Amino acid sequence: MQHRTVRDVMTPEVVVAHRETTFKEIAVLLRHHRISAVPVVDERNRPVGLVSEADLVRKESALLGEDRPLARGLHPHRHHLGEAELAEELMSSPAVTADPEWNLVETAKVMDRRHLKRLPVVDGEGRLIGIVSRADLLKPFLREDAEIRAEITGDVLLDALWLPAGDVEVTVEDGVVTLTGTVERRSLVPLVEEMCRSLDGVVAVRQSLDYRTDDTDTAGAPPNVRAAPRP
Repeated sequence: MQHRTVRDVMTPEVVVAHRETTFKEIAVLLRHHRISAVPVVDERNRPVGLVSEADLVRKESALLGEDRPLARGLHPHRHHLGEAELAEELMSSPAVTADPEWNLVETAKVMDRRHLKRLPVVDGEGRLIGIVSRADLLKPFLREDAEIRAEITGDVLLDALWLPAGDVEVTVEDGVVTLTGTVERRSLVPLVEEMCRSLDGVVAVRQSLDYRTDDTDTAGAPPNVRAAPRP
């Protein structure tokens, strides 16, 4: 069972700007490629910042003159931004980047914590190799239900847990997994549930699994038989 990483979902062909790219050139790039931001890279293709549509809008709003009512009270940085012409003056910096081997959960946490919509992806030398967006993180949830079910029945139940075929019935609908049936030991129930929940594309897991032997009873009580014993 291999979980998808940033490398699996990122966009490898990245539209970039350089420090000296002008405001207008950035605006043209965003519109032409139908994107909302571009990484700014140095001469070694290492991200040094990011310019987004929001940065361009902030620049426009800062163009208000000192003598105009709407401009009164603007922070001095806002007036300086109004004079910005190049990417290095407009960009948000330093660039927050992602490792291509990050799993999608930790990537989502970084984006949420930093309030970011996208992350440049860099290799071990810090060079840009892709970009990952919030939308990219949702790609695993587009997996077909049949594909998820096949992974559970094959990779989880049979290969990983060695459960006999037919002991657990698996249904998947819109990414929601339902498990019914009987396993040999009680300790397997949470294990099966957790392994299914960790799979790419699984939205939720519902289980009503029974067990034949309570191997979690450490007090020496007799086994709890909750299903008919095997013949």
